[in-house]
Amino acid sequence: MESSSRNEVTRLWRVYRTSHQMVHDRGYLVSQNEIDMELEVFKRTFAPSGEVDRDHLTFVVQKRDDPTQQLLVFFPKDKSVGVKPLRVYVERMAQQQIPKGICIYQQSMTSSANKVIQSLPTKHTLESFQENELLVNITHHVLVPKHEVLTPEEKATLLQRYRLKDTQLPRIQHTDPVARYYGLNRGQVVKILRDSETAGRYVSYRLCI
Repeated sequence: MESSSRNEVTRLWRVYRTSHQMVHDRGYLVSQNEIDMELEVFKRTFAPSGEVDRDHLTFVVQKRDDPTQQLLVFFPKDKSVGVKPLRVYVERMAQQQIPKGICIYQQSMTSSANKVIQSLPTKHTLESFQENELLVNITHHVLVPKHEVLTPEEKATLLQRYRLKDTQLPRIQHTDPVARYYGLNRGQVVKILRDSETAGRYVSYRLCI
């Protein structure tokens, strides 16, 4: 039993670290200590009794360039997340005027819980990731090139420079794991930088659909 608790703590440490790296890569303010948190520090902070209280893992971050743009990241205790626990976090987002949220769940979400996410008012968005999806940071994989999400101004400049419509760009599905990692919305453009033996660096662009 003790070994399984240790494994669970290590799993959650990896998920917690990846979630901080992910929101940092989306442009939110995250301290380097949280991005690089060592397992022993995580244990002392969140699992002094040997088990992690998922409620304590909840955190709120704000955009580097706009403090009003906040993001709530939470880790429900239920193995299968239903409507009731989800509504608690949705209400918190509404009360604290937090426009975006990420639910990191253990095993599954009920169809009713998914309907709650889909029926949120337009000013609020809520994403969901299974813990297993965040055990490793996919963008750190050697085969995944560097991605940069363009601002609306950068997108407009790109299209003007090459006299293109955005629909003429190659596409990336919004369900693609890398698109989900960066929280891409339909219509956003991502710049992809690949190392090339001949050109040094090869740049391409993709439209999220």
